[in-house]
Amino acid sequence: MDHVFDTGGKKASGRVRSAQHAFRVKDIEATKAAHTRKAIHAAEEHKEGTHIGDFVFGAIDGSVTTFAVVSGVAGAALSSNIVIILGLANLLGDGISMAVGNYLSSKSEREFIQGERRREEWEIEHYPEGEREEIREIFRRKGFRGRQLKQVVKTITSDKKIWVDTMMAEELGLSEDPKSPAMKGIVTFASFVAVGSIPLIPYALGLFFDTSVKPIEYPLSFGMTFVAFFIIGSVKTYVTGKHWFKSGMETLFVGALAAGAAYAVGFFLRGLA
Repeated sequence: MDHVFDTGGKKASGRVRSAQHAFRVKDIEATKAAHTRKAIHAAEEHKEGTHIGDFVFGAIDGSVTTFAVVSGVAGAALSSNIVIILGLANLLGDGISMAVGNYLSSKSEREFIQGERRREEWEIEHYPEGEREEIREIFRRKGFRGRQLKQVVKTITSDKKIWVDTMMAEELGLSEDPKSPAMKGIVTFASFVAVGSIPLIPYALGLFFDTSVKPIEYPLSFGMTFVAFFIIGSVKTYVTGKHWFKSGMETLFVGALAAGAAYAVGFFLRGLA
């Protein structure tokens, strides 16, 4: 599956997105504008976590897995009722599984990071000399020497929070995600169900408009889902920073590959139904 959210679902700030765009188009003036003191200060003041990564993650998996189910049933030439039953089962079962998985993994990661933070705080309180030496070594490796190094160490270790933050980032490479694990799970489930239901819409319409819709249920589902694949992939650029068209086509390709494989399995095993 198209998992690209090692960033924890963090959305880049407006300033960072401006800098990314400036780099893509090689616009020096736009790069300068994104790096002014005012722009940097404003970005720090408005820094916050968003759930766009969780939304896109759930939306991609929901649409791909549900359309794979639809394609498998269509390949086996089974009835529309079976499509709806299996599709809804996938939406609820897989959606809950993904939401719980996202919640538990986020919760475990947060607990680990908080535990490491408590350890660093305890070490600073009980053995500040050792922790101070670690700060000194960290910045020595960055090229600081002599009086400059001494001043940096003194400045950082004079504030316990900054000291701990520096140890977490520089020594352990850890930063806590500000988003609630429960909300991450809820957003994942909601987007999975909302976008994952798109392939089922033509079949649901077929229940009410039997003669006019049934002959084109799968082609209609195919078209609607592929449009959704491309849109979701384009939105994914807010997480990955890739060009929107390339990202949209990438997600479209992954979805088509999964659907094609499922359709082929259903087609070749249709005799078992």
